[in-house]
Amino acid sequence: MNSNPCRNPKFSHWLLVLTCSLFCEVAISSDWPQILGPARNGVYAGSDLAEAWPKAGPPIVWQKKIGRGFAGPAVAAGKLILFHRLEDKETVACLDAQTGDELWQIDYPTAYRDDFGFDDGPRAVPAVADGRVYTFGAEGALYCLDLATGRKIWNVDTKTGFKAGKGYFGMACSPLVEGNAVLMNIGGANGAGIVAFDKATGKLLWKATDDEASYSSPTAATINGMRHVFVFTRSGLAALAPLSGKVEFQFPWRASYSASVNAATPLVIDDLVFLSASYQTGAVLLRVKESSFETVWSGDDLLSNHYATSVYRDGFLYGFDGRADPGFQPPPSLRCVEFKTGKVRWSKTGLGAGTVTLADDALLLLMENGQMLRVAAQSGQYKETARAQIFPAGMRAFPALADGCLYARSKDKLFCVDLRKRK
Repeated sequence: MNSNPCRNPKFSHWLLVLTCSLFCEVAISSDWPQILGPARNGVYAGSDLAEAWPKAGPPIVWQKKIGRGFAGPAVAAGKLILFHRLEDKETVACLDAQTGDELWQIDYPTAYRDDFGFDDGPRAVPAVADGRVYTFGAEGALYCLDLATGRKIWNVDTKTGFKAGKGYFGMACSPLVEGNAVLMNIGGANGAGIVAFDKATGKLLWKATDDEASYSSPTAATINGMRHVFVFTRSGLAALAPLSGKVEFQFPWRASYSASVNAATPLVIDDLVFLSASYQTGAVLLRVKESSFETVWSGDDLLSNHYATSVYRDGFLYGFDGRADPGFQPPPSLRCVEFKTGKVRWSKTGLGAGTVTLADDALLLLMENGQMLRVAAQSGQYKETARAQIFPAGMRAFPALADGCLYARSKDKLFCVDLRKRK
């Protein structure tokens, strides 16, 4: 009789399945495969980050010179996807996340020119799902690539195919992979404001709305047992059924003047959706019904996000209120807002503009001036626990946080910074 359970074939099989499940769960939670992380809410699931930094700041593991653009990196399965512009080509590069060494590269021509002279590179963070990489260029080129090799699987010219407009700063929707579809906010003509493509073939699945495109990326959530896709277009919020593209409801929410954009991604908590925009538009909290909504609260003096999406923790929102444009008055402030009432609990000025990521009980702020701050995610008061000048100025792209390392790009460099606890 075999008294050692480890030698029992059934037990060994069960143990192997359990081990693989745990490993996969850890691996998935440590990836940052799309804009704002695994759940598109700016939350890092790991618990391996240090609570304090050395005086000089956390160590830079590697850095490398890169091309132009505002597209932040995506990290999955130990690989980093960089989307940038080199000369007259939009370029997708796959790097070893630990070393920064290039594994493969693919490019294609682009003639995009920024009307304001800011930057003529791509804007959209890539998405990685099911062994594929999805990128969306400033001229509307949607590509699907093989993660392992960089081989092109399919591509769609959305600008030509759907007569999508250039917008103020080019096209910038980060692809959302939902089920068998890749969902895009492209602002095309003839009912192609929001478009779904088959993720394996690029074939058109459906199109919906006549809304122009914004600079916000779509998100998906299950509310009361129903799956919804939420897209913050130039006109406002559109809620759609992901399989059919049926528009469930629309909520107008945009500035009253043309020279404005909607950029922050909708944030879904339970049956509530938080929308926020600058340009005298403001924030609103909506409660979703089966095919309708009700307004819980709204206001332009609470938490008006310009481009950086807020994060949520334990009943409170944390984010930047106000315009991030240089010299604009009043300057932005970091705020804590009670989620269900809109009450401002605290506001901290003098920081400048940046992005915010939630890691356990801390806010990691990547500031445009190159500083990085660690702030307690607490509603009582602003409490800064660490600050360091790690990067050069010009840090506006969304960062990625994977396996305890922060990956962030400036105008011409990509950095890997080790935020893990010291052993």
